Amino acid sequence: MAQEYNIEQLNHGRKVIDFMRWDTLAFIISALLIVASVAIVGVRGFNWGLDFTGGTVIEINLEKPADLDTLRVALVKAGFDEPLVQNFGSSRDVMVRMAPVQGPAGQELGNKVVSVINETAQQNATVKRIEFVGPSVGSDLAQAGAMALLSALIAILIYIGFRFEWRLALGTVLALAHDVIITCGILALTHIEIDLTIVASLMSVIGYSLNDKIVVSDRIRENFRKIRRGSSYDITNVSLTQTLSRTLITSLTTLAMILILFIFGGALLKGFSLTMLIGVTIGTISSIYVSSALALKLGMKREHMLVQKVEKEGADQPSIMP
Repeated sequence: MAQEYNIEQLNHGRKVIDFMRWDTLAFIISALLIVASVAIVGVRGFNWGLDFTGGTVIEINLEKPADLDTLRVALVKAGFDEPLVQNFGSSRDVMVRMAPVQGPAGQELGNKVVSVINETAQQNATVKRIEFVGPSVGSDLAQAGAMALLSALIAILIYIGFRFEWRLALGTVLALAHDVIITCGILALTHIEIDLTIVASLMSVIGYSLNDKIVVSDRIRENFRKIRRGSSYDITNVSLTQTLSRTLITSLTTLAMILILFIFGGALLKGFSLTMLIGVTIGTISSIYVSSALALKLGMKREHMLVQKVEKEGADQPSIMP
């Protein structure tokens, strides 16, 4: 028996984009990216920052702005291994971050760095602050960062499991893991320094991606309950089409703000903004081709949504004592 409807009728006569046409190709690409990301992290590893490895941070005030690359080269020639030199606050405030070094400690180390900078920049610099991060503290921070990400994913799994039917919930959680793994793979590939700012950006990526996936999943659930005709495939495409404009506007606005941070935010925000750029882009795509497509592959049907609605309404009804 032929269908008595066309898919545009399910969307009030408006055009429906066939997103699920490319779901198999999207799964293959996502699987390859995840395998590649895990391999890169395993082989190349992360470029851990001083927050996790330990080291020294020296804040210096200059009389006038100086070229940071010139200062960095001078410090390397003086025997400091891969110092990170960057401005903070103003062009006359310089932060020097170094890995643990053998030899002078405390004020002596600061005086040596200042003497190199004074000789290079031909001015008198003053030390504002010297901070040491021990390796044991760095190890504790690394464990705390990993536990924060893991705890966030577990809490999300519990929340999504209660809110949505398990196929939608599983698709959402796996899509979030997909976003984090690929983002971490790109961070390892580009050798971006991993510090607490990067951990914060990963948490932000999880939050942003989760919000986008909940909006899409909620529309899919509601359309299964409202639209009485059409297959699961058709209703999924209708739902994704209806949320497309919202997704694009939100994502493009967010990416524009992050791009401004990346360009004008200085060295201190480069890692944060780049991680957000990667995560938001991957998260937007995975809302369609991982979360929704996976739920459809798992056999999501209208009956499942109706059963969940009945169970929820039954749980909300007050009990009547005889």
